[in-house]
Amino acid sequence: MSDNNKNNKIDSVLFVCMGNICRSPTAEAVFRAKAKAYGIELDIDSAGTIGSHKGEAPDVRARRAAEARGYDFSGMRARKVTIEDFDRFALILAMDNDNYHYLFDMAPSEHKHKVHLFLQFAEQSDDMEVPDPYYGGIRGFELVLDLVEQASEGLLSRL
Repeated sequence: MSDNNKNNKIDSVLFVCMGNICRSPTAEAVFRAKAKAYGIELDIDSAGTIGSHKGEAPDVRARRAAEARGYDFSGMRARKVTIEDFDRFALILAMDNDNYHYLFDMAPSEHKHKVHLFLQFAEQSDDMEVPDPYYGGIRGFELVLDLVEQASEGLLSRL
């Protein structure tokens, strides 16, 4: 996180993956639960860089894996990231490099400092990208959860 972000109060976080049905809603659910446990109130949401799943609930495999760990996906529906999101959110966290570059290119110049890779906050991990589990098996969804939990703890410890 840049020094600019450290000096500003972080009151809102947007998680972004490609379709907003696997990784970013998982991050939203995990981060929401962990922030609540820390007693931190934040505006937390997720979105995708493509709109092809707009209005859909998160992937059933992602929900099953996360719900088994106690996370809640109630009311979540896929949406595409908008230019207004750069005004609304203090941090915009991409799940991988492709989505990071999309967001960085889309961001107005005054908001580019808000865009980061989510895994930069996962202190126990050398990974920088949350892999897309969509075409894999259940192990992929479990790995996503492990990485998202680590990064969520790392980010919340900084807040």
